[in-house]
Amino acid sequence: MPKKFIVYCLYSNSNKGLYIGHTDNLERRFSQHNSGKVLSTKAYKPYKLLHKEEFDTKQEAIVREKELKGSSGRRFLKKFKKISRRGGIG
Repeated sequence: MPKKFIVYCLYSNSNKGLYIGHTDNLERRFSQHNSGKVLSTKAYKPYKLLHKEEFDTKQEAIVREKELKGSSGRRFLKKFKKISRRGGIG
């Protein structure tokens, strides 16, 4: 089975913020975020997985990650954030 690359968005209840990243192993990376092993996110744990998208290549994932970090991507992710606050995703 070919390797997949995942772009993901995490939501932190502690600061109501979003974190967007990419990985080839979402389970491992999610665990790293929630165990405090990622310096940029350890102060705001725990996290909920808000959204994920799979890609065939790392380059495609990086392009999509950059899109989600932009203003239109943030607007796209806001709808998931609203659902999460009501308990629908997480």
